[in-house]
Amino acid sequence: MELAGLLLIDIQNDYFPNGKMELKGSEKAGRVAGQLLAFFRKHVHPVIHIQHVSVRKDATFFLPGTAGVEIHPDIKPTGNEVIIQKHFPNSFRETDLLLHLQRKDIRVLVIAGMMTHMCVDATVRAAADYGYPCLIAADACATRGLSYDQRVVDADDVHVAFLAALNGTYGNVMKAGDIIKELQG
Repeated sequence: MELAGLLLIDIQNDYFPNGKMELKGSEKAGRVAGQLLAFFRKHVHPVIHIQHVSVRKDATFFLPGTAGVEIHPDIKPTGNEVIIQKHFPNSFRETDLLLHLQRKDIRVLVIAGMMTHMCVDATVRAAADYGYPCLIAADACATRGLSYDQRVVDADDVHVAFLAALNGTYGNVMKAGDIIKELQG
């Protein structure tokens, strides 16, 4: 397999219990993302941390200078891992992510992160548009419930629906353990 890079999207404190935008399943997803991270570190594959910093005046979470904006301890970056800050759901928008991937000759992206229906979805679709094969770690992603037209959609259903929409067209949705097996093979 060509060089794979791990893209960890917005695994930040505000998405965890006691954060300003707690997601369903964030603790489990963070632990599983940590397992992917350990594999990538052990095998010296590139790791890119994406950190969302809110700049909108009406923002309520990921505020600059707060504990909530910090990357969660489960996946704390080390000195040689890149951190790319973004201000939009798509991790490529107005960042140097694409340039970084090109410079490091990363050809495949393993993606984990939060929120499945927002930043993970936007980033996977953009990555696929740039020609990157994506392996999305379903169990290393988390989201929240949504509502529209007086209908409430449970977080589990949001998560599954967005992963189903990505699977096959924009990437391959797999469990983290299966991604690790594929990378080892």
